[in-house]
Amino acid sequence: MLARFLPRANRSLLYRLLSENLRAQAPWYGIATVAMFIIAGMTSLSAWIMKDIVNETVVSQNLERVLMLAGGVALIFTVKGLATYVQMVILSKAGNSIIATTQNRIFDRILQQDLNFFMKYPSSELVMRLTNNAQAARTVMDLVLTSAIRDLFSLIGLMAVMIIQQPILTLVSFVIGPAAFIGVRYLTLKVREIMQQELASLGMIIQNVQEMTTGVRIIKAFGLENYMRARMEKYVGQVEQRANSIARLSAASSPIMETLSGLAIAGVIALSGFWVVDGGKTPGELMSFITALLLAYEPAKRLARMRINLEAGMVGVKMMYEIKDHPIRLEESDNPKDVPPGRGEIVFDNVGFSYDASNRLFENLNLSFPAGKTTALVGASGGGKSTIINLVMRLFDPDEGVITVNGMDLREISFASLRSHMSYVGQDTFLFNGTVRENLMVGRENSTEEEMIEAAKSAHAHDFIMNMPNGYDSAVGENGGSLSGGQKQRLAIARAMLRNADILILDEATSALDSHAEAQVQDALKRLTKDRTTIVIAHRLATIASADNIVVLDSGRILEQGPQKELLSHNGPYRRLYELQILPQLEEA
Repeated sequence: MLARFLPRANRSLLYRLLSENLRAQAPWYGIATVAMFIIAGMTSLSAWIMKDIVNETVVSQNLERVLMLAGGVALIFTVKGLATYVQMVILSKAGNSIIATTQNRIFDRILQQDLNFFMKYPSSELVMRLTNNAQAARTVMDLVLTSAIRDLFSLIGLMAVMIIQQPILTLVSFVIGPAAFIGVRYLTLKVREIMQQELASLGMIIQNVQEMTTGVRIIKAFGLENYMRARMEKYVGQVEQRANSIARLSAASSPIMETLSGLAIAGVIALSGFWVVDGGKTPGELMSFITALLLAYEPAKRLARMRINLEAGMVGVKMMYEIKDHPIRLEESDNPKDVPPGRGEIVFDNVGFSYDASNRLFENLNLSFPAGKTTALVGASGGGKSTIINLVMRLFDPDEGVITVNGMDLREISFASLRSHMSYVGQDTFLFNGTVRENLMVGRENSTEEEMIEAAKSAHAHDFIMNMPNGYDSAVGENGGSLSGGQKQRLAIARAMLRNADILILDEATSALDSHAEAQVQDALKRLTKDRTTIVIAHRLATIASADNIVVLDSGRILEQGPQKELLSHNGPYRRLYELQILPQLEEA
């Protein structure tokens, strides 16, 4: 019934929210419902008993009867208090479960998305949707249940008392209802609009904080403190302004209800006075009616404001479902298979790919990465090197054509099996906020202590690890903030070595190393790449001189490929790159 007051789109979202959560939380909501029925019943009974209290006290003056009624009042409010406690505790338990379940489901949905999803939704917005929107789902559930059961049935019960005691006066008091809801309807539309703007500003606050923490060196180096401070003040000010607007609009329903209710109650009391004096009505009937009328005011006011609060909550629910309903473009086949036996040969067969309709990158791309060999990808930025790696790791799917590993289409292979056969070291090294040990062991969770240490030694990371306060149990900080760029990259290489996968992907894996460290790690990489299918992206041509095959890319096209000696034997694009980069270094030496 409450959903009828919502727009059609929000109505369907509300039904969906209820259907997804009511069944899962049915035992708890069942207990809370019983408690709310008791609250509604006790509220109505407290108004009804006023008739006997006044009549026995003022008219009959029966002390024994009055004492019995006093005990009844004490019992009514004790039962109501206990039921209120049960309702609050149980609704909190169910609500917290809804938040936890919703956050897990949203996070799981996000994990299944491809890279295009993360290009569309910045991390700050995802954080907001994972936190605020899950809370909004719980708020809406609590609001619907308390309004639909406790407030609605309390109001119905109190109205029944009013009708039984004074039916004509009850009709007079009903004039406040239509007028109040007309005023509240306008406020609801304004709240929905402002709430959407407030959530957008909250996302900007989170983004600003994230940029401050990740870009602190740039901020300090360029003296951007005032710039960052001004941005934060702007976003915080917007949230404050809109929160105040919502508070004003929500509060505006109170004076509407207060004024109309006051006028109605005053008129009813005046009329009832005449009825008691001249109409032969008992004081108890009047007091019971007035008590019910006054008690009905609070649930009626909450019901009048319910739509405003519901609209505000539904904005967050709508944003939550945008994430939950976002299509998953990378899906496993119905019967995913393991990577077939082999040494990791990868083949692109007439592959076409585009990020969007106006940005066609690959057209009939044919490229092989021979098993056990090292293939290097070089070329200008935007040529498609990183996209090839993303396609190999199946972070995207091709629009046309087939990519195979050991002869099997990637789309037929399970994600777990495919990724277990691959190891990756990127240019932008990522480390989890934990210890050195934890960051290495994610490479292969079942590896032994000896294997982990051996991988660290091979990556020339063991010495600096042992110089840290707690060795392998030392914290690295958020994204390795306590380490240098070279140290982070050597940990990433050690992690890849520990994984011991058939296919190795290196994306500028030595870019953060100095000359001495790079020489050491290149020696380790030679051992690591031996007899493995290795794909290397490198801008420094000196690091790929020994590659079995070098592929020169430009705007998604292969300009030439072959070993370095062959490419240098004719005047092609690779030789020109070599002359621009390597020859000046040789002349300086």
